[in-house]
Amino acid sequence: MIVLSRVAVFTLLALTMVHSVAHAAAKPLKVYILAGQSNMEGHARVEVLDYLGDDPQTAPLLDEIKNTDGSHRLIRDTWISFQTGLRGRIDGENREVFGQLTTGYGSQGNRDYEQPGRKIGPELAFGITLQKQLNEPILIIKTAWGGQSLHTNFRSPSSGPYVPSKDDIARGKFQTEEQKEKLRKATGARYRQMIGHVKFVLQDIKRVYPDYDSADGYELSGFVWFQGFNDMVGRNVYPLVKPEIDVPRFAKYTKWFASFIRDTRHDLSAPDMPFVIGVMGVIGADANEGNLAFRSSQAAVADIPEFKGNVVAVPTAPYWDERLAVIDKKRGQMRQKGHQLRTKNPKHENVDGTMTPNDIKQFLVSYEQEIFTTEELALDKRGKSNAGYHYLGSAKTFCQIGQAFAEALLTLHRDAAGK
Repeated sequence: MIVLSRVAVFTLLALTMVHSVAHAAAKPLKVYILAGQSNMEGHARVEVLDYLGDDPQTAPLLDEIKNTDGSHRLIRDTWISFQTGLRGRIDGENREVFGQLTTGYGSQGNRDYEQPGRKIGPELAFGITLQKQLNEPILIIKTAWGGQSLHTNFRSPSSGPYVPSKDDIARGKFQTEEQKEKLRKATGARYRQMIGHVKFVLQDIKRVYPDYDSADGYELSGFVWFQGFNDMVGRNVYPLVKPEIDVPRFAKYTKWFASFIRDTRHDLSAPDMPFVIGVMGVIGADANEGNLAFRSSQAAVADIPEFKGNVVAVPTAPYWDERLAVIDKKRGQMRQKGHQLRTKNPKHENVDGTMTPNDIKQFLVSYEQEIFTTEELALDKRGKSNAGYHYLGSAKTFCQIGQAFAEALLTLHRDAAGK
């Protein structure tokens, strides 16, 4: 028979109480899901990160991303798993990259996996912003593929099969058995891959986040969708409507995305998971009627009564960089001029076809100096790294968007807690 002294008994009780209090204080790991198309992948090259430092509003983010020696920080207690196409391709195998959050978890296009990734998307500032506010471990699970759509590739189960439109039929699409089978395979393929990857990561979190304690568990704390360019330009699915018709052109998008939210919550057993919709913002304030109609269709999802208070639409147009957009328009002029010279356009300088390829090259060098200021040429290299449909590849823009997504989810959390 073992007899414990009074001191030993009190010590044992104290240790037990400390362990119990510590266990009670432990919180479930917060898990956030990011999903979507090319702008969720992210096409801002790390070489343009320093542009963040030019603006007092975004300079603090740069300090969170880079050390004073120029190296890129590992974001404290923040981990990420990102599944996308191998080397960015959408027509082949997928590949996962994972680890502690830092730069390089943007698009994996043409990636040399022996070297750090070279692009960022919204995930970087999203994780930084959440971590600063929550000050606890965070796991981000991201799935994104460029050139995909909600109407087909991300179509969720309750939206049913994709039904060929009048335009599809007129163009002879999906008529043969081979075409029909290809459509069946493509419909919902990215949705299934998204759900599958989230479940794959959640079944073994320690693989991605080594310090995870399964006794604490996890909670799905938020989902962000970004965004929908292929739907916006899909006239075969969303044909133009006559002014006298009351039904919005992109009403189907609103309906299908509502189904996407319901199905995602159901398939991940997270009925109350908050959703953020990143509303299309390319072109900024110069958006045309079609752009504006599409933005409205995305924002309308958050106005559906059942989604009030748990789904929010975040406009991204305010983060469109007008200074870079001016440069991009001039780059468009450069491309157009080059095409006109090569094709001997009768209204341009090579109308007689005597210019050699080298002559054209030298002409364009001079033309660039003519239409650009010195400051614009410097800003082009410092701030812009991709096309307009990828928000000009601006790291500043992608970071502001990621920050806005995180703040929207934090607001939903606070509102829910205050009820």
